[in-house]
Amino acid sequence: MTDAASPMSPGPAYGLRTLGVALCSLVFLAVPLVAGGEAQAQDCPNRGDLDSMYCDANGDLVADPPAELVDPSTLVFAYTPVEDPAIYEDIWQPFIDHLEEVTGRDVQFFAVQSNSAEVEAMRSGRLHIAGFSTGPTPFAVNLAGAVPFAIMGSEDGRFGYTLQLYTRKDSGIDSMKDLKGKRVAHTSPTSNSGNQAPRALFPKQGIVPDEDYEVVYSGSHDQSMLGVVAGDYDAAPVASEVVDRMADRGLYDPEEVKIIYESKPFPTTSYTYAHNLDSALVEKIKEAFFTFDLEGTALGEEFSGVSKFVPIEYKEDWEVIREIQEANGVEYTPERLAEE
Repeated sequence: MTDAASPMSPGPAYGLRTLGVALCSLVFLAVPLVAGGEAQAQDCPNRGDLDSMYCDANGDLVADPPAELVDPSTLVFAYTPVEDPAIYEDIWQPFIDHLEEVTGRDVQFFAVQSNSAEVEAMRSGRLHIAGFSTGPTPFAVNLAGAVPFAIMGSEDGRFGYTLQLYTRKDSGIDSMKDLKGKRVAHTSPTSNSGNQAPRALFPKQGIVPDEDYEVVYSGSHDQSMLGVVAGDYDAAPVASEVVDRMADRGLYDPEEVKIIYESKPFPTTSYTYAHNLDSALVEKIKEAFFTFDLEGTALGEEFSGVSKFVPIEYKEDWEVIREIQEANGVEYTPERLAEE
């Protein structure tokens, strides 16, 4: 899942390798032996995909608060793994200052080296607030008790982007069923929004890639779109944010194409808190996020097109991601997270 527009990878590629994978797996396996025994003995009416350390009695797919909550005097905050954490620590500093002011707590920026390490840090209680990339978010929810509550969005509350299926207006293709027997451009085998998402989502629309239409790999979202415009391909699934940028640069005429399918929005990085934080502290954390103005800050400049944090619900807003992961055989285990 490597394409730049992929909702699974809004940032550097994630996962550990070699020794790091082994060490991370050992840490994960060790934690339940320490903290999981008591939780396993609890009367939990519903757990779903959550680890045995957690319970989901209300069915919202995230871990319920335990009987004993924690109220740390110093909060530890982490952003998704990046190539140069020091730069991002500076970028996040205005927000951290705001978070300290609203919560009345000291806040430390924690530079994580991998998504596996970030998930393990929250699971073990060393991380209280974290931004998890889109694909790793379900792992954080199920393995670490992370509770997603915010995402970067626009002033009107919109966030993320969609998968759009484009064809020429004069192609004679007006619905998904019209793709049968056609040549459709996917980007590359490892691309999420350009290949894996269509393979997961299109069968529910009555069309199966490689069976109902011929898949031709274009190499990129840009090439897929340009190929549709030129008539090289009958249609192509592409990420909305890519074609929007192409239109802004005048690379194609929007009047020549049309959309015959659009997915639910794919979310970007989720911002989460640990499920066992004191409820009053959680409210202060939410207040800090939802009162912070991204515009005019280094953070806002780094993430263009967004102006504020907007509320999310994991059950609803990550449904399309879970659907894609399920279709691709993803299981929420430390070993699978390390492979991603």
